Amino acid sequence: MSIFQACDIRGVAGKELTDVMARRIALAVGVKLTGQRVVVGGDIRLSTPSLQCIMIDGLEESGCQVIDIGTVATPVFYYALKTTGATGGVMVTASHNPAQYNGFKLVLGPKPVTEEEVAEIGRMVMANERTQGNGSVTQLPVIADYLEYTAGKAKPGKLKVVLDAGNGATATIAPKLFKRLGYEVIELNCKPDGSFPNHPPNPALAENLAALGQAVRAHKAALGVGFDGDGDRVGFVDENGRPLDNDDIMVLIAKQYLANGNGAIIYDAKCSMVVPEQVAKAGGRPVMARAGHTFSKAAFIREMALFAGEISGHFFFRELGYDDGMFSGLKICQLVAELGSLAVQIDAIPNYLLTPDIRVKYLGSDKAAVLTQVADRLAAYNPNLIDGVRIEFEDGWGMIRASVTEPLFTLRFEAKTAERLRDITSILLGALPPEIQTTVKEKLPAECI
Repeated sequence: MSIFQACDIRGVAGKELTDVMARRIALAVGVKLTGQRVVVGGDIRLSTPSLQCIMIDGLEESGCQVIDIGTVATPVFYYALKTTGATGGVMVTASHNPAQYNGFKLVLGPKPVTEEEVAEIGRMVMANERTQGNGSVTQLPVIADYLEYTAGKAKPGKLKVVLDAGNGATATIAPKLFKRLGYEVIELNCKPDGSFPNHPPNPALAENLAALGQAVRAHKAALGVGFDGDGDRVGFVDENGRPLDNDDIMVLIAKQYLANGNGAIIYDAKCSMVVPEQVAKAGGRPVMARAGHTFSKAAFIREMALFAGEISGHFFFRELGYDDGMFSGLKICQLVAELGSLAVQIDAIPNYLLTPDIRVKYLGSDKAAVLTQVADRLAAYNPNLIDGVRIEFEDGWGMIRASVTEPLFTLRFEAKTAERLRDITSILLGALPPEIQTTVKEKLPAECI
């Protein structure tokens, strides 16, 4: 699988993302941003300091005016971009991926980086393109300013909340932010450790929220908030320690915005149909986007949306202009403070029969060709091709898409009755290549068979 992916650059550090490769990437980005002000930050992964130095050196050599903000969470990086007036930026991180991975999140201008721009960087790297210039490097601590700014956008609260930083980049930042606003914070895994010794840094998977749920119950907290490795994604558990679906979290936040006026709400193609239904019911305009943080952000900007969300836990806010897992936590705390029990609020949202992500490893380089074949076989159903292949009905849907961050396909199904869930699963399953079909059948939840 290429390290040049749809939304960013990512691979196994030292193997796919070597120092030589990192330098070539830095020089290619330097060609695109030469002479411009460029922010560079990095997360707490063990391979980040070296890669961050290589990136800074390459950009300086290329004539960029580099602003080195040090070790930060990705939302702090976005804050620095916004407040320094920089044209571009590079965040050294592999987000929610396991410890051996690392990568670069790129900002090449005022709009989110596109799949085509990442591919262009890949071509420039292969051609070893570079430029020479008179660059500079300035160190700029920004965490204190980020805390002041972000706290100023949120409401104070007195709730007891458990924060699980997963030993990631929010470990020393999120507790300070919540405490600044008056919350009683119980810290869990809030010591930075790039080996992620306690659990993988992906709060979108319920098993990674198990310890958070236990801590919430043990401390009788109002809720628990878990962050991914670089802090731009988030997961929640209610006061009973129950992991919550981000589809439902999106509904709560969307209603929070729509209570003050109508506007667009962005949701990704993997979301439950409950999300657009509830948004429309609340007076909003639901807009589907392709899954992936740059695609959601592009739709967020294009539609001048109030809010955008993905079930992976990326949430974008109008008052910030970017996604921030820590601010997401503050938004849900505000809802609990104003409306009471998070469990009660979640249980009031109607739900249908929705499978979790069915993740099927696929190491081939022909994922696009596989999806084209599936779409052709499902042509009679007029598939939605915004993100992989999605077949839609009045009472349900099913889809298969290629992950933009990992070597796998993901599938998801939803329907209003058990019979229709089986029917829709069968239709999509029948269009898959035999080798994928076999693997999917092994992973299907019982209700789909």
